[in-house]
Formats: sequence, C-alpha cells, structure tokens
Amino acid sequence: MACASPSRRKTDLALPPAIAAAFARQADFCRLFGAPLTAAVCDAAIIAVDDGSTVGRTLIAWPGDAMADALMMRFTGGCNTLVRAGRAPALAALYPPATTPGVADLAAALRDVLADPGLDAALCGWLAGPPQTNEVARSGVLMPGMMAIAAITGLPLRLFELGCSAGLNLNLDRFGYDLGGVCAGDPAAAVQLRPAWTGPPPPLAAVRVIARRGADISPLAIADPAVAERLLAYVWPDQPERVARAEAAIAIGRAFPPVIDLADAGDWVEQHVAPVAASTSVVFHSIAFQYFPAATKARIAAHLAAMGAAATPDAPLAWLRYEMDDPALPQLPTLRLTLWRGGDPVETLLARAHPHGANLEWLV
Repeated sequence: MACASPSRRKTDLALPPAIAAAFARQADFCRLFGAPLTAAVCDAAIIAVDDGSTVGRTLIAWPGDAMADALMMRFTGGCNTLVRAGRAPALAALYPPATTPGVADLAAALRDVLADPGLDAALCGWLAGPPQTNEVARSGVLMPGMMAIAAITGLPLRLFELGCSAGLNLNLDRFGYDLGGVCAGDPAAAVQLRPAWTGPPPPLAAVRVIARRGADISPLAIADPAVAERLLAYVWPDQPERVARAEAAIAIGRAFPPVIDLADAGDWVEQHVAPVAASTSVVFHSIAFQYFPAATKARIAAHLAAMGAAATPDAPLAWLRYEMDDPALPQLPTLRLTLWRGGDPVETLLARAHPHGANLEWLV
C-alpha cells in the first residue's frame, strides 16, 4: 500500500481498534520471546500514532489484515533503521544499550519522529512492502532435520529453499552446531548455533550439500550494503546476539553466495524440483509458507506429490517445513518432514521449536 497523502488536515484520529489490537498482540508476542523494547515500541505506537502524519494516515486506512501483513514489523523495522542510521537521536537514546524505557517516553519520541516530515516519509516507506527476515538461528532447527534426511537416505542433498530472502540459511552446512550434545557443521565457523535442546539427540549423520538454490518474490542481494542494512533492521535490537549472528551470516553469504531466483514459489518449484539420481532433493522453508497465496501453496503441494510419486530410494524427495502450522499451539512452530522414496510418503513430526530457533524439543 502506498503512503497516504501528507496534505490531509489533522483531526487526532487514533488507530482503529483492529489495528491497535494487532499492535498489542505483536507486543505480547515480543515480550513472550524476549524482546521487551520492541514490545514497548508496539505499545507506544498505539498511543503515539494519529492522522497528523503520513504514517498515521496509512496505518489508519490500512486495507488488509494487519497481522497477516506483518504491519507491526514493518513499523518497528522502520523505527530501527532510523535509529541504526543515527537519524532519530531522541528515539535512539531509548534503544539498547539503554534499559527498556517506559511506554510514555517511547510514545513521546515516536511523536517527534512523526512530526518531522523527512523522518515521517522515511518511516512510511517501510510500510509499503512486507518485512523480510532471514533469522539465522532457524538453521539450528533446520539442520537436525537435514541430518534426519541424510541418515535415512544416506545420500548427499540438493537444497531448494522457498521464501529464502537473502539466502542466509542456504549456507546452513557452513555454520557450526551443538544439538543436544551432538556437534555438526563447521566448528570454526563464525556462526555457532546451540539451541536449548530437550528430547533425544538428533541422528549423527553428515550433511553433504552438493547443490543449493532459493527463490523469493523479492530476494535480498546482501552484497549491497543498503540491502544488508535493511535485513538487519528487522532483527529485534534488544537481542544483540541475534544482530551479531546475522552480521556473521551475511559475511558467510557474501563469501559463498547461493543462487537466488526472483520468482513465485509455485512457478519455481514446478520448474526446478524433481528427483535426481544419487541425491536427495530437499525442498524446505522456515516461517514463510504462511505468507504464500493459497493457490501457490496448493501448486507446491501438488507438484511435490507428483514428483514424489516418481521418487526412488536412489532418488528421494524430501519436504522439510518449519512453520507455525499447529492450531493448538499457533505461536510454537513445528518441524515436519515428508519423505518420498518409492511408495507412499512418510510423514514425521520431528520437533517443536521457538520461532527464532532459540530452543526446540526433538520428538523422534
């Protein structure tokens, strides 16, 4: 959605109840997962935003579902980039390493940002497109899934990531891991992942990646410093370890850039994914499928089922999904595997995990 016209007269119209409720819900989510500053920014927006700014008018007139559109992440990402760029010093003074401020103080700082035409316009630009996160710690959940696939098939892997953003997790075999006491990956890598682990250990199997490729409707080219900065802006600033991890993964991605295609995931899967002899073809995604159109989801599932029917023990096909797909626990993603090796597919619930990969419960 384009930003609303800046010429409308201010009438002190506050956020509509549905939009305010979405910001409050996002605040609760951030608090639940250890981001109190980002939660407070969401709470402060409810107080600070009215129709006296282009940002306010855009939020008030938002035509879609704020939660589905991740509208709050667009807003907090824009605020973070203003802080990181040094453009909003009063707001920056309330961000880490400062202690978490009160909501009233944050609201006052946000009002100052929105009252500045240049900052208002810059922040409104962040509302125009969906957020693109590329949470590297999710590889700590995906990697044991890859190990399970390698253990079953005994073959090297060809990776196909959907909604891959900058493709950081396509380099997951180049990170180091401690997975419930099982070490995997590269012990010397700058990215080391140690999710809090419960349940039995994962299978001890080497993950050999012989090809990797991703698709996204708006891929991020991290060789461009401005693009890398946009990616970092979506990392919650009150979690500095995540920021450092993202920076290290960006450096690895620049050294080993995977092929990333600008494409609809349905088109791309139909074009690129099929069983190949002496390797396992692995389609995977993490907290991305929910953003795909229903028709795209159906095409992906139909194509994989068709290709799976042609799979054999020497040319298996795997579909690894790390998504929020359990209605009973909507904020706790699952890791699920569908594996075709000839005959009927085998479906396995591998794990339940934190949405940012901080912890997981291995189930098999």
